[in-house]
Amino acid sequence: MSLNQTGYDILFISPTVISGEEHAQPYLADVFISGGRIARIAQPCTLSDQLGAEVRKVEAKGYVLCPGFIDLHAHSDLYLLTHPDHEAKISQGCTTEVVGQDGISYAPVQTKAQMKAIREQITGWNGNPNEEDHPGVGLFEWNTVGEYLDCLERNKTATNVAMLVPQGNLRLLACGPWDEVATADEITAQEKLLRQAMLEGAVGMSSGLTYTPGMYASTSELARLCRVLGEEFPGAFYAPHHRSYGFKALESYAEMLGLGRDTGCPIHLTHATLNFSENKGKAPLLISMIDSARSDGCDISLDTYPYLPGCTTLASLLPSWASSGGPEETLKRLQDEISREKIRRAVEDTGCDGGHGIPTNWDEIQIGSTVHSDLASYSGRRVSEVARSLKVPSIKIFFDVLVKDKLATSCIMHIGNEENVRKIMCHETHCSGSDAILHGKSLHPRAYGTFPRFLGHYARDLGIMPLPAMVAHLTSRPAKRLGIYPSRGCIAEGSAADIVLFDPATIRDKSTYEEPKQKAEGVRFVLVNGEVAVDETRLTGMRGGKVLRRRENGMVW
Repeated sequence: MSLNQTGYDILFISPTVISGEEHAQPYLADVFISGGRIARIAQPCTLSDQLGAEVRKVEAKGYVLCPGFIDLHAHSDLYLLTHPDHEAKISQGCTTEVVGQDGISYAPVQTKAQMKAIREQITGWNGNPNEEDHPGVGLFEWNTVGEYLDCLERNKTATNVAMLVPQGNLRLLACGPWDEVATADEITAQEKLLRQAMLEGAVGMSSGLTYTPGMYASTSELARLCRVLGEEFPGAFYAPHHRSYGFKALESYAEMLGLGRDTGCPIHLTHATLNFSENKGKAPLLISMIDSARSDGCDISLDTYPYLPGCTTLASLLPSWASSGGPEETLKRLQDEISREKIRRAVEDTGCDGGHGIPTNWDEIQIGSTVHSDLASYSGRRVSEVARSLKVPSIKIFFDVLVKDKLATSCIMHIGNEENVRKIMCHETHCSGSDAILHGKSLHPRAYGTFPRFLGHYARDLGIMPLPAMVAHLTSRPAKRLGIYPSRGCIAEGSAADIVLFDPATIRDKSTYEEPKQKAEGVRFVLVNGEVAVDETRLTGMRGGKVLRRRENGMVW
């Protein structure tokens, strides 16, 4: 049967089914897929003779069949449109993603100037593709969340997609890009924008409280927005990238948990790491805080990625005041000698909010993907290494790269604590979130390896938890947080056929920091709504994804 044939029925014969349900035991079964859904689950080796020759039959003994993996923290906002095969995510078994993360994305906007500023600010995350290179897509021809989701729907996506309302956009539209206290009218305007976006299908709200302009919001301002979610949109949640993952990280987590207590809004702590050296061994303290909030009745969940280093834009290391006013104002400061010295002191000597309150160690900062051709040789190298080779201070490399690349550079921060990663991963509300930047040459390996690494490295090789438990972390738990369970996130008759068939003995991530675009091993089949996206380890190019919108009745489908 042709790799690009679509819409056929398929029978998996005698795989080991891991249903994704908490505490469910694996079992052998035949699983029949028809009409985009799991049509029948039967005793192993009993369905083949009952089904005609038109049904494709796959011998699957020794393989695990489980729900498709759900990425609660994705940066695929543009890649779904510009790279529709979506190799990085599909090849590792990801079938559902949540975009609009970290408080800044491409909707809602009201003016071309706002869209331009956002495109420039997060080029390091998503690139800044030209509309002319993607004719017929409708790239950037939207303003609202609903119009963006419509664009995804028209183009058909490889994965299912849900969206969070980026709080930084709300602040940009209501207050502008400046570091100023929001007025009462401006907060009311943000509430109105949030309501509109939620009614258009968003599933919640995100923040990036180390990114401008969202980071300028006070706790009380955030609380007003959280109350809108908690009181008017049951099931919606707030996913904050909080104010610090380094110095005062626990205090930053406490602020977010306090929002849950005070407003009743469900809180999803995204990429809930405790990296930086001063947080070593503090995971039990964070877990205690989360458990205390939950015992008080708060709805709290979290996600992590299974790696130590993080990845973001190089410009995010700047102090927030240096980014006030948007990219053009930032670049002016970076070319002014007095401002440069003030920034240098904040970045290198005292630590600043952009660097999570920690003085930056240039040995830990790897230059990621660059745009300007003169910087191509810097990509993949530590800032300190480039500086030594050119016999200049590291801060000069930092400034020069930001200016020449017009803030478009990404970076990988080689920090983290393995003990914390493992401890947080085992929490009963833990879910999967890759936080993967897909744009450029020098990627974080999580772009291609997140889900196989959870399964292969942590579950199988290290024995952090049994394989069925880890599958639940990647499937039913995030599905419940999104409000799409049990139609997705479990293997059950009638559920959508978002399915992965993998080899439990060989599944592993192969991507590295040196060679990040290596597909994972052990993923044999991936189905999205019954469409075969990976067929005997090969991508088919099928786009079976659906846009998942929150409906007026609170359901997400």
